[in-house]
Amino acid sequence: MTVGVVMLVHTALDRAEHVIRHWVSGGCPVVVHVDQKVADATYDAFVKALSDLEDVKFSTRHKCEWGMWGLVAATQDASELMLKSFAQVRHVYLASGSCMPLRPVSELRSYLDSRPNTDFIESATTAEVSWTMGGLDAERFTLRFPFSWRKHKRLFDAYVTFQRRLRMSRKIPDGLVPHMGSQWWCLTRHTLSAILQDPGRQEYDRYFKRVWIPDESYFQTLSRLYSSQIESRSLTLSKFDFQGKPHIFYDDHLQLLRRSDCFVARKIWPNATRLYHAFLNNDGHSMKRAEPNPAKIDRVFSTAIERRTKGRAGLYMQSRFPNWGRENGVTSSVYGVFEGFTELYEDFEPWLAKATGARVHGHLYHPDRVEFDGRQAFFQGAMSSNAAQRDYNPEMFLTNLIWNTRGERQAFQFGPDDTQKAHRLMARDQNARISVISGAWAIPLYLSNLSFTDIRRNAARLQNIETAHLALLQEPDARAHVRIWSLAEFIENPMEALQTVVDEMAGKAMPQLTQTPRMVDLTGFGQFLQNLKNQGMHPYLMGNFPVDDMPRPDAPTKRKPYLVKSQ
Repeated sequence: MTVGVVMLVHTALDRAEHVIRHWVSGGCPVVVHVDQKVADATYDAFVKALSDLEDVKFSTRHKCEWGMWGLVAATQDASELMLKSFAQVRHVYLASGSCMPLRPVSELRSYLDSRPNTDFIESATTAEVSWTMGGLDAERFTLRFPFSWRKHKRLFDAYVTFQRRLRMSRKIPDGLVPHMGSQWWCLTRHTLSAILQDPGRQEYDRYFKRVWIPDESYFQTLSRLYSSQIESRSLTLSKFDFQGKPHIFYDDHLQLLRRSDCFVARKIWPNATRLYHAFLNNDGHSMKRAEPNPAKIDRVFSTAIERRTKGRAGLYMQSRFPNWGRENGVTSSVYGVFEGFTELYEDFEPWLAKATGARVHGHLYHPDRVEFDGRQAFFQGAMSSNAAQRDYNPEMFLTNLIWNTRGERQAFQFGPDDTQKAHRLMARDQNARISVISGAWAIPLYLSNLSFTDIRRNAARLQNIETAHLALLQEPDARAHVRIWSLAEFIENPMEALQTVVDEMAGKAMPQLTQTPRMVDLTGFGQFLQNLKNQGMHPYLMGNFPVDDMPRPDAPTKRKPYLVKSQ
């Protein structure tokens, strides 16, 4: 007894010929179905090329469309011809023109000879299936699907919606429990004959002609009626991506396919010459005799799907870039954002760099220029300090900066006078460590020589901007780690606040600070704020300052900042 192969072919006929000759040389007769869409001249040349093989026959041609009945009809006719023409066949193996044996045919025959009554067909009820795509599982058996999903998708969807609204439902033939599974099976002569010669076949065929993707349910359902022993798995290795599309195997998958120990794999790229040469050379010792185990390579495919759907953190790709929230992390690593510190301290940037070992930039979103560390004209990744180039896409400017410098902690200054277009991205970025001294923007105004009218106008503008910014940082969906001090709170105990900042930037508890940056002279700042109030502008973000006496940095009162978001 032997194995017969039913092969469905629609393209790459030269490769199909190569595989057919391999099957026949291994003692397996082959019945070929060629899609009716293949040109007659091409079909005739294909038949002529295989005319020297007595164990190759061609079945009646059908027009095959994905998800439609033609594939089942083609399989039925080819299977009937196989059973009629080759009495020595005990198992029938369904394959496609893009399938390729991975192990010597003799091993497959020996494997099936030791299991003469076993049908290998993936067959599970809809309740047990988790791989269906498009939201149609049980409904594919209770609705009608006369239209091709690929050719008439709008009509397909509209008709499904119409049936749902009218609560239309088809009656499943008595005795049938719908099952689903891979199209590629290996059935015994007994089971396949029983399906094809069933007295109720006409009723079953009429029903399945309007089922969606019947090639994944017809034999899977009917085999349950007649098989005495089913192993619900396919002997053909086939992998699918997150959209339900089959993975294609190329030359560089050679070792991966060998590790699977599977008998047959699909889909093989027609130009994968190395694969065809390696597996179709009749080398009986090319693989060890082992149980097919596709799970051995599942991890590789799971990793590939994860990389395809999620990508690397902070690295954007075309398929996800326009879709807000679909990136795998806004940025690739942790970074610090400091608001109000350079306004309060004269040498904050070099001090922070020395205390933490981080790369500390100035105001990256300064309206006139990008203040890279050292005020460089260009930075890593050919990033320019030109503000116009940065503002073309301010958010991607930040993600590029963090990606280009991964492995080195970055920090930069930010404030209400900066371009604000990237602050929403920072607020929802869990890698952002944002420290804010609210109201510190008033210090440069206090030290400026502007007229008080201009100072009042700028103060009102900056306070409105920072108020909106703080509200954004405190939104429920903000994911950044945020600490906020009012200016008055900060200068009451700056040492504790700076220690908190340094520990967070370093990612660990650092030694107690013994040196702090030099704070600007705020003598008269309280009176300055009072003057703003007297002129009708109410500065509230910096906290309460006494008019006569400024709080001293070494004041004993200790007040901790409030934590807005920490994840």
